[in-house]
Amino acid sequence: MQKVYADLHIHIGRTNAGQPVKITAARDLTFENIAKECAVRKGIELAGVVDCGSPAVMQDIDALVETGEMVELPEGGLRYRGSTVVILGCELETVEEDGSPSHHVSYFPGRQQLKVFVGFLRRLVTNLDLSSQRCRVPARQLLRMARTAGGIFVPAHAFTPHRSSYGACVARLRDMFGEDGLAQLAAVELGLSADSYLADRIAELSPLTLLSNSDAHSLPKIAREYNALWLEGVSFQEVVWALRRERGRKVLANYGLDPRLGKYHRTFCPECEAIAPIEPPVLSCPLCGGSKVVKGVLDRIAEIADYPEPRPPSHRPPYHYQVPLQFLPGVGAVALGKLLNRFGTEMHILHEAKPEELELVVGQKLAKRVIQARQGSLPLLAGGGGRYGKAVADESDTQLTMGL
Repeated sequence: MQKVYADLHIHIGRTNAGQPVKITAARDLTFENIAKECAVRKGIELAGVVDCGSPAVMQDIDALVETGEMVELPEGGLRYRGSTVVILGCELETVEEDGSPSHHVSYFPGRQQLKVFVGFLRRLVTNLDLSSQRCRVPARQLLRMARTAGGIFVPAHAFTPHRSSYGACVARLRDMFGEDGLAQLAAVELGLSADSYLADRIAELSPLTLLSNSDAHSLPKIAREYNALWLEGVSFQEVVWALRRERGRKVLANYGLDPRLGKYHRTFCPECEAIAPIEPPVLSCPLCGGSKVVKGVLDRIAEIADYPEPRPPSHRPPYHYQVPLQFLPGVGAVALGKLLNRFGTEMHILHEAKPEELELVVGQKLAKRVIQARQGSLPLLAGGGGRYGKAVADESDTQLTMGL
């Protein structure tokens, strides 16, 4: 058995021919570049790419297999140049009976199962070539379609205020999927503004595995959140067993941003342009009294929670707060290049490099910040309303946006 680092929510910006897929994503975020970035710079051994249902992307994938750059594994997944394994995924937006939207990712063992699923979608999606398109069915029906095609199903960024299960649709997943459907979910993705401690205030999540993924829209954002899995090999089947906690496979740990760094951690008033400075749940603006606010993840969880404090089940792995290297004050392209040249991958820098080794490369000040990022002890400014929080160099700077 071995520890495997996995980021299972990465978007494609363009195809090799330059055709747009995720409009808001970077142009160099192609299927092959994702695999290369994970293998060479990030140290991510298992990557989930969530726009593989686009016919134009499927052409790129087929071409890589035909040239031998990618090899389709019997246990599911495609291995890139003998290194990173890519899992084929498809993120879609569903619509409940009341019109509320949410995003979900279906993952498939190979191209054949993915093509069966896309066949189901052709009458339901207006433009399959684009990412995260609206599928004119409720989530429970999409779950059935994914399972029929041989896939697994994960509600995406489940707590964010826009297009998510808890944030935009329901107070309980069983209201969306039913009791049987809830048991069929492979896992639930937390999103950048939540962590497992917050999620474990909701009783129905206790049996489910929780994932922390990057939802990357550019190559540098890959692995800003990720998971450590305990697997015998690296394949789709191994992932399924890990998410179900079968045959000794499991999620060892979640690594992610402190929720305060997420774009939607606290309620935000667009009129006042202010992040809520008082205890949650804040459901209207405490400054102007307006109700047209962007409800924060912390505030939403406080609103619907079963428990005032988290009650993690015995199987829940630790959640480690970790600030990505690109978020660190003073770590620009030059410093990052030096670190990568010395240590190889970001996973090695964040997990393995010793403080004295870091000092020799980037000096004492930046080395200290890397260690703080590893330990989750950097001072932070809270985010909200679509604005990321940020790490700061000085503890006193955290007073600026907290309304204190």
